[in-house]
Amino acid sequence: MNKTEIINIFTKKTLGLTFVLSAAAFAFGQEKVGISGTVVSKSNQPVPYASVTFSNKQNKLLSDAALTDEKGQYKLDLAPGNYDITVEAIDYKKSIINKQIATAGNIGALSIDPEKSATNLKTGDIQGVTITVQAKPYKVELDKRTYDPSQDIVSKGGNLQDVLSNVPSVSVETDGTVSMRGSSNVKFLINGKPSALLGIDDGANALQSIPADQIDRIEVITNPSSKFEASGTAGILNIILKKNKKMGFNGSVIGNLGYLPQTSLNTNLSWRKGKFNWFLNGGGGYRESKNTNRNNSFFSSGTTNQIDNESITKSKNDNYNASAGVIYDITDKTSINASGTVRTFDNQSNGNVTYNDYFSNNTTGFRQRLNTGNGNNLAFQGDFGLDHKFDDKGQNLSLSASLQRNRSNNDTDISDTNNGIFQLQDLVTQKTLNKSFIGKADYELPIGENSKIEAGYRIDVNRNNYNNMVIESTASHPLSSYLEDYSYNATYKEMFNAFYLQFKSKVGKLGYQLGLRDEISKVDIDYLNLAGGAQKTTKNYNNLFPSVFLSYEIAKDNQFLINYSRRIDRPRSFFMIPNPSYNDNQNIFDGNIDLNPSYVDSYEFGYSISKKNFTINPTLYYRHSSDDVKMLVYKTVDANDITTFHTKPINLGNDDRYGLDLNFNWDATKWLKFMGNVDLFGYKTTGTFFDAKTMDKPMSFDGSGFSTRARLTSTFKVDKTFNFQLQGFYRGAQKTQSQDRKDMYAVSFGASKTIWNGNGTIGFNIQDIFNTRAMRATTYGTDFTRDSYMQWQPRQFALSLTYRFKQGEKIDQPKKKKDINSNAAGDDQQGGPM
Repeated sequence: MNKTEIINIFTKKTLGLTFVLSAAAFAFGQEKVGISGTVVSKSNQPVPYASVTFSNKQNKLLSDAALTDEKGQYKLDLAPGNYDITVEAIDYKKSIINKQIATAGNIGALSIDPEKSATNLKTGDIQGVTITVQAKPYKVELDKRTYDPSQDIVSKGGNLQDVLSNVPSVSVETDGTVSMRGSSNVKFLINGKPSALLGIDDGANALQSIPADQIDRIEVITNPSSKFEASGTAGILNIILKKNKKMGFNGSVIGNLGYLPQTSLNTNLSWRKGKFNWFLNGGGGYRESKNTNRNNSFFSSGTTNQIDNESITKSKNDNYNASAGVIYDITDKTSINASGTVRTFDNQSNGNVTYNDYFSNNTTGFRQRLNTGNGNNLAFQGDFGLDHKFDDKGQNLSLSASLQRNRSNNDTDISDTNNGIFQLQDLVTQKTLNKSFIGKADYELPIGENSKIEAGYRIDVNRNNYNNMVIESTASHPLSSYLEDYSYNATYKEMFNAFYLQFKSKVGKLGYQLGLRDEISKVDIDYLNLAGGAQKTTKNYNNLFPSVFLSYEIAKDNQFLINYSRRIDRPRSFFMIPNPSYNDNQNIFDGNIDLNPSYVDSYEFGYSISKKNFTINPTLYYRHSSDDVKMLVYKTVDANDITTFHTKPINLGNDDRYGLDLNFNWDATKWLKFMGNVDLFGYKTTGTFFDAKTMDKPMSFDGSGFSTRARLTSTFKVDKTFNFQLQGFYRGAQKTQSQDRKDMYAVSFGASKTIWNGNGTIGFNIQDIFNTRAMRATTYGTDFTRDSYMQWQPRQFALSLTYRFKQGEKIDQPKKKKDINSNAAGDDQQGGPM
């Protein structure tokens, strides 16, 4: 694709949408007038770094504030009205005056008197000090860790998947799978709840559709409390999207252009006035990718000695998303909110799969498979909520409901030849429809100064409909017919009812949190294929999930943390549908309708200390999983001596993991900062599996070992407007009796430059500079050895430009208000709608 085509895609597919949204909202940005002024002492000398607060006497939400510069000057935008102006500065008396603001302009000098004992030495010491304090990128709390991606230059202009690649304790595998501390059973939430934005089964494509610029922070919850949904044995990643914290009209636009060809344009708009607060986010993008898989299989029996297989798939993706919402304050204590989200994702792919066969009679064969695919995903989500504050002591009630619908259609055309002679053609049509409802009620009751009771109820109702049809024609049977074993209809239904009770308190330096969650769940699966194969099952579970969190504060920002929780890993619906997909007749994924949940008991002992220049958080952890799910790889040979490899999820046995997870931030100098994560861990897997229909003898998964994951990000500050980053990633080798996975490393680079007086930012990054991010593994079967290579994306680079509309100073919001995007408690019971 040439440069002209890229630009055409950029302008046609995203530019119009974003500018229409921006133009529609700009009208609201004309409500304020720009004013300026100075603060001077009694001797008419400028007072630097003085605080100037404008309190609107008619509407407190129209209040604003500013800080004077080194010349005692300030500027800000205000809505016309009557204001009380409070001026404060070190070594000066507080001054309050009243002014009527009607038009734009300079309101003159505001004079303040010095304290009687003032020497002005303190004020002199402040000269040259930067008042704006940059938040630390990683913060440790009692039951979670919070990552701020605003200082992540490497992922500027990227997407959620790029940001997750840089989050401590989180890894993104070469196939796009996200894992925490080596486990891929991660539960994703958007603003505290499952979201249609992530699509069905939280696929990697869905992660690529959420722009990095829309992410405010990511909460990493390695050991969730009973207040959280119990799913996700590895933990929870709660993605908090940006919210409005400023008065009046605010917004930003970010554009991105890169290679492999990728482009995007997104806007975030918001407006606060009176009792209303609304937001509008939208945009879209285009992205190309290239996936490479190689498999070299060696056999110890049969007529085939070796099969070399290479698969290269190139795909083109278009995605668009838009979210809009409003909050209305009915009274000072009660507010309602509503919001809606729509997301589309279109995919076109072309795959070329080649096979080189080496037979025991010294002959060879060459086979080729061409795959052409088209996919479309459309998701809707509507959220509604009510928040009521009973008093000013913290007694609150929150009610919310979420309706979601996600439709996915995929068509694949498969053509297969053997030594250049046509063998078969398959037409695969896959349709999936997901509908879900989530209802929640949460109550908080403070007891005294240090204690609080929390209780709540949640209901989840989900229904997935799967329709898969495979039409095949072969050289011997040229008339098309259905491949009956892989043509089916299936329905997956699940309903969860959950109740939780939690108590928090603090006695001296000891803080504790005790919780218990009860989840009653029911799963129904109804499957029928064209061959008459019918399978039905109903699974009922009732489980208790306790949690205990303890903290001991040695000093301020210096504490020990101990916690325990029990979790459940419910299998993905896709894993439980027999024969769920058919894109390659020699590499098949088989579902397992008999798959059961696995359970994990998780323990952590951590220490956290945060000083001015550094933060360090080492955590010792141990996780014991029972009925652990592993992927079984086995082979079958048909009547034509064609070997097919199958991958199937099974409940195996026990899995134990223990290790040291170390996170740190260090501001080494004013111009050099480090953020790092090191995970040293051991593992032990025990279990044996045997299926007489497909295997000659039992396969053992016993294995143990020790491995390492590490990431280091170095940020260099050239001046106040220019920074660049280097990031290194390393994952150590892992070995079990059935698989030996090699180590892997990658290095990335990013640079950021602030322009247009702080209203703009230009960024550039290169992902995987040396093109080394690829998985290499060797799998050992009963009579074969298989070497595998997988690269999800090759080296790529991107250029981004961000422009921020004229914005007012951030003000403190009334405590009664809960923003549409907020999730102050950082859990799935508190997140408002999108």
